[in-house]
Amino acid sequence: MLIMWNKARELAELTPSERNRWVDFLRAVSILAVVVGHWLMAGLYVDASGELRRGDLLSIAQWTHWLTWGFQVMPVFFLVGGYSNSVSWAAATAKYPRDHEGVYRDWLANRVQRLITPTFPVLLLWAGLALILTQLGLPRDQIRMATEAALIPVWFLAVYLLVTAFTPIAYRAWQRWGWLSFAVYVPIAMLTDWLTFTHKVPWVNFTNFLWVFLAIHQLGFAWRAGKFGKSWFAWGWFAVSLAILVSITVYGFYPVSMVSAPGGFSNSLPPTLALFALGAVQVGLVLALEPAGRRMLDRVSVWTATVLMNGMIMTVYLWHLTAFVLVMTFDWLVLGGLGLEPVPGTGEWWITRPLWIVIYVLALLPMIAVFARHERSFGPIRGGRTVPRLRAVLGVVAICAGLGATAGLTIASPEGLSGVRWWVIALPLTGRR
Repeated sequence: MLIMWNKARELAELTPSERNRWVDFLRAVSILAVVVGHWLMAGLYVDASGELRRGDLLSIAQWTHWLTWGFQVMPVFFLVGGYSNSVSWAAATAKYPRDHEGVYRDWLANRVQRLITPTFPVLLLWAGLALILTQLGLPRDQIRMATEAALIPVWFLAVYLLVTAFTPIAYRAWQRWGWLSFAVYVPIAMLTDWLTFTHKVPWVNFTNFLWVFLAIHQLGFAWRAGKFGKSWFAWGWFAVSLAILVSITVYGFYPVSMVSAPGGFSNSLPPTLALFALGAVQVGLVLALEPAGRRMLDRVSVWTATVLMNGMIMTVYLWHLTAFVLVMTFDWLVLGGLGLEPVPGTGEWWITRPLWIVIYVLALLPMIAVFARHERSFGPIRGGRTVPRLRAVLGVVAICAGLGATAGLTIASPEGLSGVRWWVIALPLTGRR
């Protein structure tokens, strides 16, 4: 870790003065919030009969639904993505102004590689584990549960890649219509929810993965354009959005919880108008705090920590639940469930959380050491083989379909000799080519 810290410090000291460090900080913090949130919600414990049980914290402690307003920070990641994508797309088109098809193909390929390259090791590892455990005769429902838990994070990558693919169109819309290119998504998201909940139209709610996150992505363009530069505007945006969120959840139709929870429908899978409102709240808050945050990041130690985290951010995100599953499996099979007696939500359970989080971090460190290198194991695509734009887009669709199936169906199959859905693994591998 000392070597990684020293390397990060060298990079930190070379950072150009014009770089918006708050973008990198928000990216790091949002991923860390997701990691800690997942580790908290998955509450395994041993009951009085000695059986291992899953006690979802959100189903046991109703008050924890409010915590999801802080831990469901995927909208922040799309805000940061909009800012970053506008910077990189503007730079790419400025460099090759007469070759927009080639620029888009190569730009998209680079963005895809940054996200998908670190994903292959975790997919292949769990495919191998599913194959081995199936041949050893372990119950397939247990194999499915383990693979499903470990690969939960990949669904987000499918949506993020899809939104990223729309960047040129979205950015052109922002340049031409400004705020209207954001505002149009509000009635579309409302219409989608109305069709879903009032008229029970099947599958239409899944389009909100696009409408909601494309809208937040547009706010990243607005941020870079300086539209949130006035402190009063950012705080006003936060206050109005919070009032709307409270009115449609606490006093309205939508659940308070921003992730899947018992007793109501999910606000996140797929997104609803409530998650849209939460995203607007978070945008207002983090951009209102930007001036203070950028002053904080002028400190070398804080900026170095941010650089370090961003250098392994995909590894931490993709492998944190693998670390959790392996820790729980080792504890249950080898140690007999040592330390798993407290029931989730109790005082004893909360007191032990810091210790367990330290254990999860320690289990994650070897994975960071081995796999973080894949985050930078590629270079620019420009100058490589020519791939038609349609093929590049179809490749992204194949990747998104594969990652979505990995999260929705899991790679573990209830049938067949291997116990693995190989087509799910093949889709993102094929799409990347």
